[in-house]
Amino acid sequence: MESSSNGLLTQVTQFWNLLDDLAESNPESYKSFIQQQLKEGKQLCAAPEPQLCLQTRILKPKEKTLFINLCQWKRIPAPQSTTDPVPLSVGRPEDMSETSDVYTVIDVAYNPDVLQAAEKDQVKKDQLIHMAMKCIEEQLQFTLSHIYHITKFKIKGSIQRMKQNLMGIQTGPTDLREKMRKELTLEQISSSTLSNSDHSPQLLLPKDQVSSKKGCLIEEISRTEIQVEMKRPAYELKMVADENEKPLKIELKVELPGINSVSLCDLSVSEDDLLIEVSEKYRLHLNLPESVDTEMTTAKFIKEKATLIVTMPLV
Repeated sequence: MESSSNGLLTQVTQFWNLLDDLAESNPESYKSFIQQQLKEGKQLCAAPEPQLCLQTRILKPKEKTLFINLCQWKRIPAPQSTTDPVPLSVGRPEDMSETSDVYTVIDVAYNPDVLQAAEKDQVKKDQLIHMAMKCIEEQLQFTLSHIYHITKFKIKGSIQRMKQNLMGIQTGPTDLREKMRKELTLEQISSSTLSNSDHSPQLLLPKDQVSSKKGCLIEEISRTEIQVEMKRPAYELKMVADENEKPLKIELKVELPGINSVSLCDLSVSEDDLLIEVSEKYRLHLNLPESVDTEMTTAKFIKEKATLIVTMPLV
């Protein structure tokens, strides 16, 4: 025990001597190194924040309602270019219940810049959502319905639960600081004095939080693995009124050339939006002009015209 303490003391002494030498010989590098450590330490301690919540279904191994909390987290790096894979982190699934309803919640985190860019581009947002679903399927061996709708609430479950799930922290703040302190090794500091400030060492995550596949916190999913070209079909959306011009229902006609069976059509309707996906060929997402009665909504497929007709009575 004593020799171990002496060895640690020697390392600490060498650590401070290296910093002192760096401060004297190259003040700019010393300043850059300290600023980098403070920045990365702040990112390491930053908690994920909820962005939006999706509702879909787990089809296999057991059919169940699934809520996916998409979160922004500074700890997740942003891709360096548009051709790089987009990093993300997937939390463990948690089963919850409200009265007799049982559902699963999964938390997924992206870099804040990635999510903010997607907020301005519906295509990018849709790609990130499907990327998260694909990653969940691959990591957890689930089969998901890729029909989803964005809920009116930002997060399912508590924020504290989501933070603990993604961060994997079961210890208190003091223990976390101790882990971070141990991970900043002498070799890292030493190597930084021999290289320029562009290669400053990084605070490493505790090993129990690192993926064994990639040696980093997150799984990287290549865009080329998950993108499927899905066309936006031609459609006609109209409001149907009674003889007194009172709106009664919304009628949607969607042309689906090449489709000859209603079994290939996957339809999801909420009170204020609608999503149709067809055999990885077509995708149509619409915001509805009025709230509709989802229980009374009907759909029929006219095979001869390859046309899907959806009738949605107003609430």
